[in-house]
Amino acid sequence: MATVDTRQLAALRLRLKKSTTPEQQARFYERTCRILAALFLRKVIKRTPVGDGQFEAIRGNDGTYTKYKKGKRKGKQKLQRLTNGGTLRRGWTAGENANPMAFAGTLRVRKLANSYIIEVKNAVYYASYVEYGHRQTPGRFVPALGKKLKKSWVRGQFMMTRSAMELQQEAPAILQRELAKYLREVFNGK
Repeated sequence: MATVDTRQLAALRLRLKKSTTPEQQARFYERTCRILAALFLRKVIKRTPVGDGQFEAIRGNDGTYTKYKKGKRKGKQKLQRLTNGGTLRRGWTAGENANPMAFAGTLRVRKLANSYIIEVKNAVYYASYVEYGHRQTPGRFVPALGKKLKKSWVRGQFMMTRSAMELQQEAPAILQRELAKYLREVFNGK
């Protein structure tokens, strides 16, 4: 008759029981949420369009707008740059940190019933207009652009929607990888 040594199985069971405390599970879920949020931010930041910035027409001493006298811009108004573009792109990380993983580490993870929620938002007021599109009045002159509007509807860029759909497809593989990493830590006794 053969004998079986079950001490290692008992030790494994004990390690699994210790490692699956509610606190450790919550840490695993929060870490995974932050990883998914960072990946989402990386995708959406990459897709967010960057504008040219804001310009203002330069006035001469007599109060009239100055124009170029030579070159390929001859006859066009001279413009002075007021701001650089990229405000919308910087809005995803609140302008604090360009590294999505570092910024995701600062976001609050909430537990609601059996779900963990992390909110990613852009604080720039016109973000929803760029995302979903917007109406405008054709023929209206916009000084910031220096020209009249032509179309009545501007299509959305859907940078957030596309990034979310893409991440949703990648999420199962990411979760599986993170779970395997967590289980390796458990089995190795760390």
